Amino acid sequence: MGRVQRSEQPAVPQLTQSIDSLPQSVSSDDINHGKESPPAVLFPPPTSPPENVAPPDSGGFQAIGKPWTTGLFDCHEHLPNAVLTAFCPCVTFGQIVEILENGATSCALGSFMYLLLAPAFCSHWMMGSMYRARLRSKYNLVEAPTQDCIAHACCPLCSLCQEFRELRNRGIDPSLGWNGNLALQQQFEQQIRGGPPVKQSMSK
Repeated sequence: MGRVQRSEQPAVPQLTQSIDSLPQSVSSDDINHGKESPPAVLFPPPTSPPENVAPPDSGGFQAIGKPWTTGLFDCHEHLPNAVLTAFCPCVTFGQIVEILENGATSCALGSFMYLLLAPAFCSHWMMGSMYRARLRSKYNLVEAPTQDCIAHACCPLCSLCQEFRELRNRGIDPSLGWNGNLALQQQFEQQIRGGPPVKQSMSK
């Protein structure tokens, strides 16, 4: 009998990679169509926020300071100071300077500067606006109703009265001087720590 010759079939190449080893960015539709999608970016780089953008809570507004406790023309709220400033503005200026300088410049020296030195060079409004700016910086007050130099150039008496009232409304009496306010503060602290002083009476 003759030998039956078997026809050899071409060897089928075996896949060396499993399906799990395929890139995750390739879908089944792409495999069927023979297409490969671009690799997916899993973690995109963080983007920095744009500069010069106000935070959402602020509403785009810039803080300009706190309002004054009294207006520029409310001189009637403290008549003794209004009368004193009308006749002797140098005294009110000296009292304000002593408080803002923390006692380094006395009221007498501040009054002398305003009375003699400043009017001689027509610069009293410059000195007044300088200490008005210091007062605003101390309590973070808004520059209103106008600029400091304009307020002291056009209404120097009203400006001094407003600054005097502002200090009084914040618990400092310029008429007592720096040392007088320190004495009141120490007395107040002693009363808080030790209670009110006990009244003593003399026995016969």
